[in-house]
Amino acid sequence: MRRVLPLLLLLPGAAHAHASERMVILTLPTGWFIIGAAVVVALTALMALRSRRLPAFAARRLLTRPPLLPRSLTSWAGALVFWSLIAVGVLGTRDPLENLLPLTVWTLIWVGLTLLCVVFGNLWRDIEPWTGPVRALRRLLGWQGAIGLARLGHLPAVAAYFGFAWFEMVSLAPADPLVLARVAAIYYLAILALAVLEGEEWLPRGEFLTAYFGFVARIAPFWAEDTQGSVTVFAGLPGAQILRLPALTPSAIAFVTLILASVSFDGLNETFWWLARLGINPLEFPGRSAVFWQNTVGLAAFWGLSASLILGAIRAGKPRGTGFADFAAPMMLAFLPIAAGYHVAHYFVALLTDGQYAIAALNDPLESGRSFLGLPDHWVSFGFLQLRGSVWAIWSAQFAVIVAAHLLAVLLSLRLSEKTEGAQSFRAHLPMTALMVGYTVFGLWLLSTPTAA
Repeated sequence: MRRVLPLLLLLPGAAHAHASERMVILTLPTGWFIIGAAVVVALTALMALRSRRLPAFAARRLLTRPPLLPRSLTSWAGALVFWSLIAVGVLGTRDPLENLLPLTVWTLIWVGLTLLCVVFGNLWRDIEPWTGPVRALRRLLGWQGAIGLARLGHLPAVAAYFGFAWFEMVSLAPADPLVLARVAAIYYLAILALAVLEGEEWLPRGEFLTAYFGFVARIAPFWAEDTQGSVTVFAGLPGAQILRLPALTPSAIAFVTLILASVSFDGLNETFWWLARLGINPLEFPGRSAVFWQNTVGLAAFWGLSASLILGAIRAGKPRGTGFADFAAPMMLAFLPIAAGYHVAHYFVALLTDGQYAIAALNDPLESGRSFLGLPDHWVSFGFLQLRGSVWAIWSAQFAVIVAAHLLAVLLSLRLSEKTEGAQSFRAHLPMTALMVGYTVFGLWLLSTPTAA
C-alpha cells in the first residue's frame, strides 16, 4: 500500500486554472491599432468641427404598452433574489468560482448587466431590490417625510462607489462568498434605512448602483420611459438620451469622473508598469496584501488625476465670457460613453470566462448534485483563449468598442457645446479632443499590455 500511494499522486486529474489571452495579444500588432485609433478619433473631431454637420441624435418612438408588472412587485422579487444569494454566500461553498453570490455580483451584475444596459437601457431600474420594501415600510410606519439627504446630491453615491471600487480592487478577499455576503447585507440594510427616511426618490442619487446604471444606460440605442401609467419604448443613435439630460451638478461630476477613473485604475494596477513603479517583480507577484496601501492611495490619486485632467481640458477650451461651471456641467456628459465603453471592453474577457462559471453555478446552485441545466462536470473551458483566431476576435471587439465610445464622445461634446457661444471654434475643442485621443491610446494600451493577474 505504501508503494501504491506515491504512484496514485502521479495520476492526472482535473484542475481549475485561470487562463489568459495576453500571451497571444502580445504577438498581435496592437501598436498599429493604437496609432490608427488615435488618428481616427483626431480626424473625426477635426472633420466634424470643420463641416459643422453633426448627427441629429433624434429619438423615434417604437411602441407604447402597459407595464408588464408593477415596479414595486419586480423590486420585491429583486429583494427575494438578493437575500437568497446572501444565504448561498453564507451557507454555500467558499470557492468563489462555484458559489453563486460572487459570480452574480462580479460577473452577472457588474459585467453582464452593464453590457445589457448599454444596449437596452436601464434594466436595473426594474429589478433593484429597494423600491418595493421602501414603499411598504414607509406605508407601514406612516412616514412620508424626508431628512434632508437630497441636499447632498450624489455625494452618498460617490462615497459608496469609491468604497465599492476599493473593495473590488484593493481589499484582500472581495470574492470570498462569506465576506461578500456580510458586506452586501450591511450595505443593503443601510440603504434601506436611509431610503425609508428620505423616500424612494433618493435612490437614483444616493445609491451607487442605481446612479451608475442610470448614467451608463444613457448611451443605449434602445430605452423605455414611463409615461402616464404606460411604458414607451424609444430608439435612436447611441447617446441620444445624453443630449436630453440636464447639466450635471458638481456631485454628479464627481460621480462620473469616479466611474471613469476606477475602471481605468482596475486595469492599471495589474500591469507590469504599475508593479514596477512599486518595486515589485510582476513575475513573482506576492499577492494583494503586498500592495494594499499602495493601491489604496493609488486609487484615490488616480481619481484626482483623472478629474483634474478632464476639468482642466474643459477649462482650457472654455469660451471667453462663459462661466466655468456653466460650461463644464453639460460638457462632462460627453465622457459617459468613454466610461461605459471602457467598462465593457475591460471586463469582456471576464464575461467570457467567469460567465461560464456563473452558468455552471446556476446548473447546481445549492450543490445538491442535481443538474438543472443538464450541464456535465467540468463544462467550463478556456481553450479559446489560446487560439490566435479567437483572441483576434476578442481584441477586435474590444478595439471596436473603445474606438466607437471615443468617437461618440467627440460627437457628443460638439453637440453639447453648440449652445455655448464660441464653443464651436477649433481652439475651444482642441483640449477636449487631445484628452479624448489620450484616453483612446491609454484604454487600448491597458487592454494590450502585460499584466500580473
